[in-house]
Amino acid sequence: MEKLWIDKYRPKKLEDLHYHTELSGKLSKLAGTINFPHILFYGPSGAGKKTRIMCFLQKIYGNGVYKLKSEIKEYRIRPDSTTKVTISILTSNYHLDISPQDAENYDRIILQRLIKEVASTKQLDVK
Repeated sequence: MEKLWIDKYRPKKLEDLHYHTELSGKLSKLAGTINFPHILFYGPSGAGKKTRIMCFLQKIYGNGVYKLKSEIKEYRIRPDSTTKVTISILTSNYHLDISPQDAENYDRIILQRLIKEVASTKQLDVK
């Protein structure tokens, strides 16, 4: 399958990011520690959040974070309801990539269920 230009030339390592180098340095230090805090990345669309996160994950887990598979999941909003929400999820052995806007107004419910599902089925310490 042919990759999009942006995905083909996207930096793969923190060292390859030449903008906000102080942030890359902090993330490199965090990747070298045993415990690090929950991190929230925010900013406008196209600011490079996904690229920086993928580089950070690569620093921690290696190139396995780029072996992605796509899944489509369907969630019923309430057990007695016929309302279903379908979301697409990109996964590797180390992370999940979801877009909450796919879940529309039910994003909180879907995220909670997905977190419960992953926490109950996946090993949390994979390294």
